[in-house]
Amino acid sequence: MRDDWLDNTPWTVRLLPYLQGLQARGLIEVNVAVIHATELPTLAEARRYAEVIHYPGTQTGNSGHFYVDTDGQVECWVTPDRVAHHVKGHNHGSVGIELVHPGRYPDWYATDQQNWSLPYPDVQIEALVELLNQLQARLPRLHHIAGHDELDLTEVPASDDPTQTVRRKLDPGRTFPWAQVYDNTALSAYVRR
Repeated sequence: MRDDWLDNTPWTVRLLPYLQGLQARGLIEVNVAVIHATELPTLAEARRYAEVIHYPGTQTGNSGHFYVDTDGQVECWVTPDRVAHHVKGHNHGSVGIELVHPGRYPDWYATDQQNWSLPYPDVQIEALVELLNQLQARLPRLHHIAGHDELDLTEVPASDDPTQTVRRKLDPGRTFPWAQVYDNTALSAYVRR
């Protein structure tokens, strides 16, 4: 990745220690931004989770490329010239953006935790829109956006009743303001293939 990508940016750069273990790719390969929620209450907890090694063969873990905190602070943890593990089956052509939001925390798969009612702070969404516009200016084929819940449709047994199933991923959740994001960016909906 060119040094000016990291030097001339409006976000904080705090690269994950295993960055070099992630597969390299050309920036021209990125065509969709995937919006996530951390489903953890703080950025610090999200960082601790992202640093955990989940893939011993490569010594890498799961994380997004960018994190947007509830106060609008934006951090880059994985540069877009690397494939981050953030959405099963769609990592290679996407950039993952994680919004700090508790979602269904702490019992993600309990049947009574599936409502997702907490709204996103305005400052966080404004920072997300700015980040998306910055990324579109820097990534030549970034034209689409999708929610994690649109790409991962897996169901899992409920943690409180294994006879029922719940969605593995609901983020960014029903309180995410899609209309505001579409109105303030040039991104269009990603069509899942």
